[in-house]
Amino acid sequence: MFKYILKRLLQMIPIVVGMTFVSFFIIKLAPGDFFTQLEMNPSISKETIKELRKLYGLDQNIVIQYFHWLWNALHFHLGYSFAYHKPVTELIGERLLNTLELTVSSFILSWLISVPLGIIAGVYNGKLLDRIISFFSFFGISIPNFFLAFILMYFAAKTGIFPIGGVVSQNYEELSFIGKIADRLWHMAIPLTVLVIGSIAGLLRLVRSTIIDELNKDYVKVAIAKGLPYKMVVIKHAFRNALNPFLTLIGFDIAGLLSGAALIEIITAWPGLGRLMFDAVMSQDLFLVMGSLYIGGIMLVLGNLIADILLAINDPRIREKEVEGKIGR
Repeated sequence: MFKYILKRLLQMIPIVVGMTFVSFFIIKLAPGDFFTQLEMNPSISKETIKELRKLYGLDQNIVIQYFHWLWNALHFHLGYSFAYHKPVTELIGERLLNTLELTVSSFILSWLISVPLGIIAGVYNGKLLDRIISFFSFFGISIPNFFLAFILMYFAAKTGIFPIGGVVSQNYEELSFIGKIADRLWHMAIPLTVLVIGSIAGLLRLVRSTIIDELNKDYVKVAIAKGLPYKMVVIKHAFRNALNPFLTLIGFDIAGLLSGAALIEIITAWPGLGRLMFDAVMSQDLFLVMGSLYIGGIMLVLGNLIADILLAINDPRIREKEVEGKIGR
């Protein structure tokens, strides 16, 4: 298993490098840079701006700039933010926890809700319970996440039930341990609801269709004919064999959550990594943009690695295929 994990990690290195390479060149295609805005300030001389560009290496060839940044990034020296006047690693560290808090909670909740509902809908295929669950799924798919976020933000502004923006209240430090958790959940309510509804809609339909497909296979009919309890057949046999597509989806689900969370963070004023990256792009803060993309890319490949490991644990054939490949060579 260790060799399998190591192989997957080595395969992901060129993915991260390629992503940062393309992103760096796309950013550099934009006219001007952060210091271009300073040129309009008459109190700052052109010589000063020239020295600043030289200090940050922005006067060099674009290829040299990229490889200089990459070498530092491999050592997690992500540079200095022009706009915030702080190290990029410090800024990302402050916001990353908020993004992980939101996305991990959304991921866990959406799977805990989707899998049981999908199994129930698959077992009761075509019946009233299945139609109710399917209606909920269609509702989630038909409403775009950003539109739902706007509706909930409008509701919060009109009623005052939920806070708009921020992670904690002003009296957060005075609260008890349980009070602090409740306060964070209260502030997270709107963005978390939007992400969970969006995730459940697609995942629920996948679980339902996969369970229906498995229940129609011969091995399930044989198990039922032998007198095995239907509940055991569904959970122990059909669901176990249906797990592979779900485990593969975990990596894509993490990617979708991160990208979707960025937009929701901006709309709901949640101070996470997505909002930080948006502000950095708008101000052409090169090193902050690249640092955010770099950390986000690492999180995505780690999500896919987790999916690969879970697949290998659940399906021994994947590990055997790796061994056979080595013997063949």
